[in-house]
Amino acid sequence: MVSVRGLRKIYVVPEREAGLGASLRSLVRRRSKEVVAVDGFDVEIGRGEVVGFLGPNGAGKTTTLKMLSGLLYPTAGEVTVLGHTPWRREKAFLRRMTLVMGQRNQLVWDIPVVDSFELNRAIYRIPDGEYRDTLAELTDLLDLEGLLRKPVRNLSLGERMKCEVAAALLHRPAMLFLDEPTLGLDVTAQRRIRGFIATYAERYGATVLLTSHYMADVEALCKRVVVIHHGRLLFDGSLAALITRFSPYKTVVIDLDGPVGDLGRYGEVVSVEEQRVTLRVPKGEAAAVTGRLLADLPVADLSIGDPPVDEVIDRVFSEEPEPASTAATGTAAR
Repeated sequence: MVSVRGLRKIYVVPEREAGLGASLRSLVRRRSKEVVAVDGFDVEIGRGEVVGFLGPNGAGKTTTLKMLSGLLYPTAGEVTVLGHTPWRREKAFLRRMTLVMGQRNQLVWDIPVVDSFELNRAIYRIPDGEYRDTLAELTDLLDLEGLLRKPVRNLSLGERMKCEVAAALLHRPAMLFLDEPTLGLDVTAQRRIRGFIATYAERYGATVLLTSHYMADVEALCKRVVVIHHGRLLFDGSLAALITRFSPYKTVVIDLDGPVGDLGRYGEVVSVEEQRVTLRVPKGEAAAVTGRLLADLPVADLSIGDPPVDEVIDRVFSEEPEPASTAATGTAAR
């Protein structure tokens, strides 16, 4: 479904000093610099996969999605999506893909939602019967019944985002590029959007490439994650493999029946809440530390687990990325 080889995008950005003099000088001699947004990125995504696309702000995620969806031309590299070169923007390609950006609005602001849906129906030339069936299905899955006849400007952010997602899927695309689809939504709206994306992908065998800063989105939807840093591939594999590779610790949570003393000798004390203590211990020592805790202390309950995914991701981004040739070995985790 998606094949990317050596993808690069370089922006030429003008720059000048502050002040009137610098402004006048820039009229006759403009200075500029090259900013590398994507730097030799490779990836393969198969049919029906739901892949999390992760990276810090400025890593090149949105630029990559725009190139894969045909909004931007790359500086170099080869890309095929659904068997097409995206930036040629062939009708057969556009009818089978969609791009949803959480910070962008595709619905017409001053007209009812259903009129924007009708506009999309005309653009994609969706047959009337298929349109009615799809709209009814989307209305049921996203609970849109009370929203369709309201002007977009009267919707809350969560309501508008549900309608944005529905509008993008009226033509039943086989390829979904989702850039922060739950941005700014409350917990309930996030959960509803996640559930809908999972249901849609399973029902239609759609392929999904998802970026999100909410790790709950990634954990709920993605078996595979691709991590990009400074425009380069840092990791490609399962979420469990990412945790194994970048987190050498286990988290031990204990509930005590007695007073909490100094537990620093067992590991790093992360938090203490009344009689619940969370420790961070090296993976290789987790079993031995657990035995000592049970033998030495009045333990009412004990659990061992991996650290939260957002903590692991933060650790990944805080480290300098490996060279491309080394980072590529991370794909062996798949």
